[in-house]
Amino acid sequence: MKFSYNWLQNYFKEKLPSPEEVAEGIIFHSFEVDEIEKVGDDTIFDIKILPDRAHDCLSHWGVAKEIGAIFSLEIFSPNGFFQVLGSPSSASQTRPDHSKSHIGSELEIKIEDKKCLRYMGRIVRNIKIGESPEWLQKKLNAIGQKSINNIVDATNFVMFDLGQPIHAFDLDKLASEKIIIRNGKMGEKITTLDKKNIDLDESMLVITDEKEPLAIAGIKGGNKAEVDVNTKNIIIEVANFEAISTRRTAKKINILTDAVKRYENEISPELCEIVIKAITDLIYNLAGGEIEEIVDIYPQKQEQKNIIISVDYINKRLGTSFTKSEIESVWKKLNFEYIEKQDEFEIKIPFLRIDLIGPHDLTEEVVRILGYEKIEEKIPEVKYEKEINKNYFQTLSVREKLLNEGYSEVMTYAFRDKGEVEVLASASDKKFLRTNLTDGLKESLKLNQLNLPFLEMKEIKIFEIGTIFKKDSEEIHVAYGDKKEIKEMSLEDFCKNAEPNAFVTSEAPYVFSEWSGRAKGEEDRGPEEKIYGAENKFKMWSVYPFISRDVAVWLGEGEDPEKLKQILIKNGTELLVKEPYLFDSFTKEGKTSYAFRLIFQSYDRTLTDEEINPIMVKIKQEIEKKGWQIR
Repeated sequence: MKFSYNWLQNYFKEKLPSPEEVAEGIIFHSFEVDEIEKVGDDTIFDIKILPDRAHDCLSHWGVAKEIGAIFSLEIFSPNGFFQVLGSPSSASQTRPDHSKSHIGSELEIKIEDKKCLRYMGRIVRNIKIGESPEWLQKKLNAIGQKSINNIVDATNFVMFDLGQPIHAFDLDKLASEKIIIRNGKMGEKITTLDKKNIDLDESMLVITDEKEPLAIAGIKGGNKAEVDVNTKNIIIEVANFEAISTRRTAKKINILTDAVKRYENEISPELCEIVIKAITDLIYNLAGGEIEEIVDIYPQKQEQKNIIISVDYINKRLGTSFTKSEIESVWKKLNFEYIEKQDEFEIKIPFLRIDLIGPHDLTEEVVRILGYEKIEEKIPEVKYEKEINKNYFQTLSVREKLLNEGYSEVMTYAFRDKGEVEVLASASDKKFLRTNLTDGLKESLKLNQLNLPFLEMKEIKIFEIGTIFKKDSEEIHVAYGDKKEIKEMSLEDFCKNAEPNAFVTSEAPYVFSEWSGRAKGEEDRGPEEKIYGAENKFKMWSVYPFISRDVAVWLGEGEDPEKLKQILIKNGTELLVKEPYLFDSFTKEGKTSYAFRLIFQSYDRTLTDEEINPIMVKIKQEIEKKGWQIR
């Protein structure tokens, strides 16, 4: 948002520091300043107000409060609104307050949806539409706003000054003196002030009279009740709408306005009361008129927040040694009301500071106002005690024990066709959670038994560590075994039954029960066990079945079986997906029999014996050429 240096100056009796100094103060204590531009006798700051401070700082008043805190300058209260208009006549302290009225009002306001948090309306009759005075046009032009007429300019000025969007309707264009805030209806349309035709629906909050929509709440007014040169009587709207609803509607219809920027980041409903008085006074001074009483519908008042914070809390979290008086000075600079109790402060949080929700937020306020440079550059001492997750450690240790004993770990499905706990959103044939690991392990054994040749293993030994689910409890179990026997027990029982000191202990062992252990690391492995290396590359496995063939050949004394292996590889074609595996050898009468297993598999089809037989014939011929005998 763009902010005028001269406009900000109107909030202070003392002369502000230079624009450059003001910008530097804002940068080091509050916000980023993207640009400083000289415009005539004024300086314009382009300040990036982030969403967490859009509640109170998308306004000259909000930024003036920040400047006051940063430079320890006294700021005028917004209740003295005439003090900030920027013209000598408006600065009078004795000017009558036209925000008060003894004229009754027939205005009726009806809120039909809770997305409207507060709606204040006021009728002003017999106004005179015309050009805005020079001081007002100059202020709006400085921040890039075009002057339209005195009423529209007044609403824009107060919004950029105090942060609350305002709208004015031509009363005589309404069906009656009744305003309704409700959801839109399918088929309803509205033409906005900038001539866009919008289709409304039930998700959009709208402002209507008794016949049709007048505005899209918090976003854009319609042209039906537009204020123009012929307007005599107006309704002033100062309202508050739900942030999420406003944002969604604005994105849906692709309209982004200055009002949307404020409502979508949430502003306090309490601001409405200050603003309706301010806009009333300004309109009276610019256009005259007869001011009626305010009609205020406020279904649920914003709660007052109080936060208790101590000097010790602040210093511990910042690593500082701020004194009580230094911290107290921050509350005064920010105009926070507070009660002091020994080394604690009970802070009454201003309604507009929606971002302050706990003592951690107030801690940040202290350090940003006093200065981040006050934090010493030192590494804090962190003392902690080691805490070990017992289940995690036991799982690691059990896994290592079983791996060392030659078992391979598997993971089976937790969903079964029967059990004690039913899961609604699951496949109809597996809608229960498992009550044991054994059933899944048996299935895994059966499947892996079929793959023994491919796995180059003589037997399958597998285990699983997982959770089983009873009706009223869950428990971690261990199941392990081979095709002969499967055992299952709880993780706790497995650990109790394990041999004492069954595992390699670490230098600082964590002992549970009578044994301890650690996962085997890379440093524990021999060269043949290295699991990482440049030569290891992953290749996707085939989803098609494999065919295994065994070849046993007699070699004479001193002959190298590696030569036999190379013949198998060379003639096995691309269908030989694994290096031939030596699974048996024995010596008899000076000759040695070497038995190799060949695994054939395709990546795009299921192989047949007719494809493999010619390969095996070729291999046989090459072996016989060497003078070797096939068993």
